[in-house]
Amino acid sequence: MNPTDPIADYLASLEHERRLSAHTLRGYTHELDELKKLANGRPLAQVSAADVRGAVARAHAGGLSARSIAHRLSAWRAFYRWLAGRIELEANPVAAVRAPKRAKTLPKALSVDDAQRLMEAPPPVSGAAGVAGDGAESLRDRAMLELFYSSGLRLAELVGLDVRYVRRDAYESAGWLKRDAAEVEVHGKGNRHRMVPVGRKALDALDAWLAVRDTLVKHDDAPLFLSVRGNRMAPGVVRERVKRAAIAAGIPANVHPHVLRHSFATHLLQSSGDLRAVQELLGHASIAATQVYTSLDFQHLAKVYDTAHPRAKKRD
Repeated sequence: MNPTDPIADYLASLEHERRLSAHTLRGYTHELDELKKLANGRPLAQVSAADVRGAVARAHAGGLSARSIAHRLSAWRAFYRWLAGRIELEANPVAAVRAPKRAKTLPKALSVDDAQRLMEAPPPVSGAAGVAGDGAESLRDRAMLELFYSSGLRLAELVGLDVRYVRRDAYESAGWLKRDAAEVEVHGKGNRHRMVPVGRKALDALDAWLAVRDTLVKHDDAPLFLSVRGNRMAPGVVRERVKRAAIAAGIPANVHPHVLRHSFATHLLQSSGDLRAVQELLGHASIAATQVYTSLDFQHLAKVYDTAHPRAKKRD
């Protein structure tokens, strides 16, 4: 181990031994840079629990969210567990430090009417009218919107889809479309593998896109969704296309891919009441992560009650 920079060794182990993605490594690097600042030139083994608590208090007072603070503490805690296996530590200074409690916030979901309006409205085209590729882009965007809402995919899962099986390193988020079986196979968070059905409307949109997709193939013919430059769609571009489609459809809410995933889960739970099935379709490791949708479902039931029950109606 490099005694002058154990963090560099730790990050190297995450990259080469645990094979974490580049995105995850950037997050760890950022948080461990904050740990270096906290140490302020001292050996990292000399950082105390009091130092860490002070850092948490300052971050919270500075407006950093409880979620972000919890993520930072998790990265620091993992680093010190790794360090303890290589040098003698009196204690893990982060072990007993907890992040501030998070306010319980419910996922934002579209109403069924707004979801239908978004799915039925024609997506906006890019650039000036008549520019080559505009028709293909519109069909691509329609297919992406339908697949988000039909199958509840995460953004990374959607952009990682290929038109066929392509061998990838296990730590990459990847998957592929099985058109004949009307399903997509994805590897989500934690490299968890799942099969997700694709609805009829989404299949129709995918067929329309696949009919013109070859016009955009330039460098790599594997990605299901391609940019006009022939590259795999970038997550930021997909977010922007979803937002623009919602604005064009006249939906005032800030719509992004995760809103469509929440809408998928909420509407499916409202119709079926099967929480375990929704958990499987979303790829949640724990049912606790899915139970938040029961709160959303109760909001729907409460609204129905307030508008329909004679004892709940407001008196004139």
